Amino acid sequence: MDLLDQMKHRRSVRSYTGQLIAEEALKKVLQAGLLSASSRSIRPWEFVVVRDRKMLQVLSECRIGSAKMLQHADCAIVVFADAEKSDVWVEDCSIAMANMHLMADALGLGSCWIQGRLREAPDGRSTEEYVQSALHVPTHYRLEAILSLGMPETHPAPHRIEELPVDQVHWEVF
Repeated sequence: MDLLDQMKHRRSVRSYTGQLIAEEALKKVLQAGLLSASSRSIRPWEFVVVRDRKMLQVLSECRIGSAKMLQHADCAIVVFADAEKSDVWVEDCSIAMANMHLMADALGLGSCWIQGRLREAPDGRSTEEYVQSALHVPTHYRLEAILSLGMPETHPAPHRIEELPVDQVHWEVF
């Protein structure tokens, strides 16, 4: 499958079979993140890999809506950044998340981006504060997102080129 086909095939998967992800596959997903482009090659990110069932349950409560799939995921990769290292840590971490998301799909894994930055936990704290506390992350690290990973129960149909919003592409001027 070429890269464009892989991009069409990558979809957010929120339901998992419970089957374990092979260590080699998880290692490749992490390598894809670590190989990501980064401004001035600073690589401000830090990845926290969570496989503990109890902690996945705790993380599934990290924000209002949208994180429940972690209850049945085999793994989560939590992406933090040292914001003191780079003023474009959000962009750098987003690239790493996207690369891991694509690699997961290429390996037949299901994954879903769970936005953490600028979100709220049900207990009134920010999602960032909730996750920092749960994972004992120093407070100067900033949360970007969590990538859930698991063997997909189902996989949505690929995107189709014909459905792309080409009207959002402007040539030469807006």
